[in-house]
Amino acid sequence: MSPNRSWLANNAAPRQAGFTLLELLVVMVIIGLLAGYVGPKLFGQIGKSQTKVTRAQIDGLSKALDQYRIDTGHYPSSEQGLGALVSLPAGEPKWAGPYLAKAIPKDPWGNDYRYTAPGEHGDYDLLSYGRDGRPGGDGEDADITNWWCPRQHDSRCPTTSST
Repeated sequence: MSPNRSWLANNAAPRQAGFTLLELLVVMVIIGLLAGYVGPKLFGQIGKSQTKVTRAQIDGLSKALDQYRIDTGHYPSSEQGLGALVSLPAGEPKWAGPYLAKAIPKDPWGNDYRYTAPGEHGDYDLLSYGRDGRPGGDGEDADITNWWCPRQHDSRCPTTSST
C-alpha cells in the first residue's frame, strides 16, 4: 500500500450509518400516495356504516313503537314522543314498558331522531336528517326514514331522500 493511500484510509471521516434526506423524502412521498389512495375509501366506508347503524336504530325504535301500540292500542303522540318508550306517559294505564333496554339513542351523528304521530307517510314518521342534521341532502347528508318509496319522483313520496 502506498503511503498516500494509507494516510487517506486512516484519516478519512468515518461513514455515518443512516438514511439520506433523499431516501427519507422518497419514503414520505410513497406513504403520502398510499394515504391519498386508501384514505377516501376508508372514510367512505365509515359513512356507509353510520347510515347502516341509523337504519338499524330506526328499525329497533319501530319495533318498540309497535310493541307500545300493541299494549296501549295506539302509538305515542308527537307530544309524548319517543320518551313514551322509556317512561310512563301521563294518563296511559295500559303502558307496560319500558320498551327500550336503554335510553333513546341519538343517531350516529349525535342528533335526535324525529318522531311525528300521526305521520304523513304512515301511522308515524321516524327519521334522522343524516350527517348535516337538516332536511334533504345527498349521500351521508340524506334523510334516513322508516318509510320507503319505490319511485323517487312519485307524488306520494317525500321530497327528501330515503337512502
